[in-house]
Amino acid sequence: MIINKLNEIDEIINRETKAWDTKDVELLLSIFHPDIVWFWPKKNDSHNPLDWESPLGKFNYERWKGIYLEMFSKYKLLKNDRKTVDIKMTKDGNGAFAVVDIDTTWEGEGGKKIHWFGRTGKTYVKRDQEWKLISHFGPLLY
Repeated sequence: MIINKLNEIDEIINRETKAWDTKDVELLLSIFHPDIVWFWPKKNDSHNPLDWESPLGKFNYERWKGIYLEMFSKYKLLKNDRKTVDIKMTKDGNGAFAVVDIDTTWEGEGGKKIHWFGRTGKTYVKRDQEWKLISHFGPLLY
């Protein structure tokens, strides 16, 4: 039973990776819990949460869809290496935490690059028989 749940978490991690790789906005949005508020550090060495920001705000399907459609149209994905380091399940089996190392580079107009590099922490909850990402931090260097 626990193995099946770990496989389900691995599947949502892989679905997110595939969404970035293929620039599939609908697939990307399918992983988010409707109550997620995504904070991340300004830089990957900003370990103090006082320095973190939430430019997307609370999840709103249409608004986030527009943001990602614009991003995917303006940036080319150069690299998206991801490695799942660990997955932990809650005792009741309705929550999970995944540690994923990422190295992702986007290139925009004029060669401007965005580099996401470091360790991420992803918290998932089971909602209506489906896993959803409800919290995410990082990437941070450790």
